[in-house]
Amino acid sequence: MQITRQADYAVRAVLHLAQIKNGDRAATSIVAKEQHIPPSFLAKIISQLSIAGLLHTLRGAHGGISLARNPEQITLLQVIEAIDGPIQLKACVGREDVCTFEGNCAIRSVWCDAQNELITKLRNTNFAELIS
Repeated sequence: MQITRQADYAVRAVLHLAQIKNGDRAATSIVAKEQHIPPSFLAKIISQLSIAGLLHTLRGAHGGISLARNPEQITLLQVIEAIDGPIQLKACVGREDVCTFEGNCAIRSVWCDAQNELITKLRNTNFAELIS
């Protein structure tokens, strides 16, 4: 399993915004440049994060992007899932009936435990912690 490049860029963009004092807006061009994110790619990411309720956007000369919530209220899990959808290490973790071994798989419980640990770690890591 690998986090997509788009989700990685989204995490870096949110982290950049979390570091801005007083929740001020940042120009997308600055975020793109400082985080080494292609501007066209960042536009798509911003749209997805905005739809997920994680960012505010404002167009125009004094526009930009800002966090929709305080950094301690935004988790890594929320950002990653806003971009990539729910985390699933293997199809059988979500649905046991897709496994050819059905109820007799010795490995499925390991996949389930690993996924649960990953999700818990991402859910318990917020952006306030990352910037401190």
